[in-house]
Amino acid sequence: MAGDVVIALYRPHPGADAEMKRLIDRHVPTLRRLELVSDRQALLLKAADGTYLEIFEWVSAAAQRSAHEHPEVAHIWEAMEAVGDFVSLDALEESHHPFSHFAPVD
Repeated sequence: MAGDVVIALYRPHPGADAEMKRLIDRHVPTLRRLELVSDRQALLLKAADGTYLEIFEWVSAAAQRSAHEHPEVAHIWEAMEAVGDFVSLDALEESHHPFSHFAPVD
């Protein structure tokens, strides 16, 4: 049975976009190496205000819980918090409209 799909939002602090992107580039590969996320292709998008949306699938609810206890994951999340904020979907202007559009990030 597959786990939940999550939409994680990261809003970089001013001047910290490159560092946030570098951390995001490590995030899902680390989770995948630790066998916490599925092989489903993750998506990385960007909102008009510069917030990144990372969409991926946990392998299970247990994997999602264990991510919060793993030191490698904690290290990445702590570094992300140092250069940006975790925000909710309703913080984005796009979320207030049907058929929200976001720019793909390579």
